[in-house]
Amino acid sequence: MRVRAHLMMVMALDKCIGCHTCSVACKRSWTSLEGSEHIWFNNVETKPGSGYPRHWEDREYWGGGWQLGPRGELNLRPGGRGANHVDDAAGSAGRSGDGAGRPGDGVGRSGGGSGASGGKLGAVFRRAPLRGRDKSVAEDYYEAWTYEPSDLIEAPLTERTPAARPHSLATGLPVSPHSGPNWDDDLAGVKSAYEQIFMLYLPRICNHCLNPSCVAACPSKAIYKRGSDGIVLVDDGKCRSHGVCQTACPYRKVYLNRLSGKAEKCMFCLHGVTEGGFPTLCSRSCVGRIRSIGVVLYDADAVPAAAKWATEADLVEVMRGLLLDPLDPAITSAAEASGVSHNWVEAAQHSPVYALAKELKVALPLRPEFRTLPMVWYVPPLSPAVDVLEKNGYEAQDPDEVLTAVDAMRVPLGYLAGFLSAGTRAPVEDALRKLVAMRGLKRHQQIYGDDGTQFAERAGFDPNELERLFRLLAIAESDTRYVIPAAQLESGP
Repeated sequence: MRVRAHLMMVMALDKCIGCHTCSVACKRSWTSLEGSEHIWFNNVETKPGSGYPRHWEDREYWGGGWQLGPRGELNLRPGGRGANHVDDAAGSAGRSGDGAGRPGDGVGRSGGGSGASGGKLGAVFRRAPLRGRDKSVAEDYYEAWTYEPSDLIEAPLTERTPAARPHSLATGLPVSPHSGPNWDDDLAGVKSAYEQIFMLYLPRICNHCLNPSCVAACPSKAIYKRGSDGIVLVDDGKCRSHGVCQTACPYRKVYLNRLSGKAEKCMFCLHGVTEGGFPTLCSRSCVGRIRSIGVVLYDADAVPAAAKWATEADLVEVMRGLLLDPLDPAITSAAEASGVSHNWVEAAQHSPVYALAKELKVALPLRPEFRTLPMVWYVPPLSPAVDVLEKNGYEAQDPDEVLTAVDAMRVPLGYLAGFLSAGTRAPVEDALRKLVAMRGLKRHQQIYGDDGTQFAERAGFDPNELERLFRLLAIAESDTRYVIPAAQLESGP
């Protein structure tokens, strides 16, 4: 067992209000220069909606990620921008100039070969047809545009209302916008009738995956995963603008700069922020305080088997199994023997993300079926619970009725399972039941005048566990939500 440390983020979707403050803070800090107009390391999508880039979850259109071969081997999934066929690998997808990428950190490995028909390098210079047509990146993302406020402020007095017409930031020519990073903002879906509309906000950043397909696909090895903290970075000096990383990422979170052609992506605010023990800018600016950041310990040798797990329905539990107990003396000894510093082990022992993902089991990974093993997880939203249940005839004080009525909530359970648990309802249902029980406990304490212990026990939950969940999600201060040690130097095997 080779124990490594990894920074991880958990977002509570219930608390996201769709204000885009995180997106603006990130944009102004990291991608505000010319050439990166279409690059949004952080964006907030309204679901159901097409997302950014449009329909990024459609793997038949975009490709990317991993897929199991006929013998259970793991291959890069051919991308819509050009197929990248990768051999079965027992080696490393990650690599770092400072010695981070060691065998077993990732699963995929480039098949290499310079002239093989259908091989990776051949695909670099070939564009595959997308559903019978070829589309430009500008169409799939958007052509950034702006307008002149002076067209409105300085417009002469006329009978017609003045207009500020959009023009391209790239060319300066007039454009007609047809998509953008928040194009579907606040558009809702419908279950069966207009009165049953639903929507939720989904903030997205790079997932800094344990098994990143972008790292495995890059022919110039410009993208690498740091062994010290798990952050996936781009070596700008080695990037040759092939764009294969953009194709390989199933979350579409690797971009190419319009002017330089270099790959750009979220670096977890590494330089001067998380390296110094501070939370990311998207976290610090978040109005709803939805984000928690902490350290988790994982077994690097178990990553290949987890990524190759045959049954998609089990992927959530398999990924949870990778997260090791930081209070186990054997684990802590193995971690320090592998070069994890003592302060990082201590941070893992107080990690809010480990508690939410592994101990309380309310956080879930985004699209686990992509098999990249993402390290940004989400607490599913508990849409209006008790009030809706009472209107539907349920008794809010009866835990049996409350907990069995998860299906009656506004956001369909199957829809949440579709993007948080590979379509398997059980992990989402278990998380929602625990969240309902937590609200029931606090409702009894604050409204019904008792301590809620009887309610929690009848619901089958430990009241102390529900109280801990409440403190993590509702009232935690920044020093509880962000347990980030200063950067560690890599050492050991």
